[in-house]
Amino acid sequence: MTQSLAITKFSDLANPTYFLNLSGRILPWLGCLTAVLFAAGLYLSFTTEGDYQQGETVRIMYVHVPAAWLSMMCYSVMALSAIGTLVWRHPLADVSHKAAAPLGAAFTLIALATGSLWGKPMWGTWWVWDARLTSVFVLFLMYLGLIALNRAMDDPSKAARVSAVLILVGFVNIPIIKFSVEWWNTLHQPASVVRLDGPTIDPEFLIPLLVMAFAFTFLFFTLHLMAMRNEIWRRRVTAQRRMAARMASREN
Repeated sequence: MTQSLAITKFSDLANPTYFLNLSGRILPWLGCLTAVLFAAGLYLSFTTEGDYQQGETVRIMYVHVPAAWLSMMCYSVMALSAIGTLVWRHPLADVSHKAAAPLGAAFTLIALATGSLWGKPMWGTWWVWDARLTSVFVLFLMYLGLIALNRAMDDPSKAARVSAVLILVGFVNIPIIKFSVEWWNTLHQPASVVRLDGPTIDPEFLIPLLVMAFAFTFLFFTLHLMAMRNEIWRRRVTAQRRMAARMASREN
């Protein structure tokens, strides 16, 4: 019964009108929760003391690390949506990965920019071509390429299939980003939060970092739902304009 209910709900989401109504009810709650988390996270980020080694620059971590996590999570969401496009032909799957690409590019750009701001005082340079930074920069270029592809192709269904294939091929870069600090010699510090033996970061810094991570995550879901809604409405308007143009041409 539970499995049948889940399948039914998944099928209901294939209806754009149902999705618009459901997301319209969810978005205000998501927006409020995101605002509360950001308020709490920013308060904790600015009230904690600086690190004994990094000083006040440690506060960059509260933006840099969540943005870096979201850059990879966003691409993972796109990969799942790509599978939905190619395997299940879900009508909203291509809407999902098309709406997520600009968000992923924005989070990746924030991660690169804040990483450079942190790297200058810590490493003495704005940028180094090590494995972690290079693979994240490649991820940024992949996002830009997918955005350009979606805008260049007029046929939405064809663009969805081509984008889905490229997304799945490019997913190989995500484990490279994740494990680059373990596979190669790099200036970037290894993982200090998500570890099998537990976090190595002090709770004073860990708590605001986790709150900001949740804030960024809920911000992504809020913006993603909004972008999906905009894409659905854009496609409806485009379809109506084409229908009106065809009717006008027949009358003439």
